[in-house]
Amino acid sequence: MTRATLRYDQASPTKVRQVLDLVRGLDVAEAREILRFSQRAASVEVAKLLDSAIANAEHNDHVSSDELFVNAAWADEGPTAKRFRPRARGRGTRIRKRTSHITIEVARYSDDELRARSEREAAAGVGAAAERRRRLSRGRRVAASTAAEAHDHDHDHDDDDELATEALAEAAGVEGEHADGDADATEALAEAAGVEDDADAAVADDDALAPPTAAEDDATDEHDSSKGAK
Repeated sequence: MTRATLRYDQASPTKVRQVLDLVRGLDVAEAREILRFSQRAASVEVAKLLDSAIANAEHNDHVSSDELFVNAAWADEGPTAKRFRPRARGRGTRIRKRTSHITIEVARYSDDELRARSEREAAAGVGAAAERRRRLSRGRRVAASTAAEAHDHDHDHDDDDELATEALAEAAGVEGEHADGDADATEALAEAAGVEDDADAAVADDDALAPPTAAEDDATDEHDSSKGAK
């Protein structure tokens, strides 16, 4: 068993005990959840004290927080500060500012209790074991979907290659049975389909860029002079 103590807390023991009654005997995870959503002001300090007790158990006793529960929790009365508030007719009323000493003690479940709790969590689908199974199944599903996408991607590439080969075969005027060759056949089809067109385009470009000959110049001048004469 491991404990943590908070001394001189600025809250009355009566108010702190109402919060401690909520978490006494519970699993530390459940106790943390209750303190987190509690509306009482003392819940903040009690939650900090519970975290301190859990840290002491993990560091000093080397016990995992999953195996701990709140074994005991109590609040003792601390010193009370006396103050006075002025009232009517020159009187004064005493104000008592109470303090408290809070102690939380955590302990480890027995082996039988841990085994029984694991069985209950497995049957209900909650707890660390169930979460681990969910993570493994999720990882398997992600791996399977990734492998399926990669397989479909490879098939898409194969289909694109076949379509490109058939298009080259049609452009070159080659029979379909010759279009299913390897990369060399595909290159040959590409050359057969595109070499002549490229050559014709090159010749046309050269003709357009070449300077006019003397005969063409004379013919152009005669045509211009005949237009002028008209």
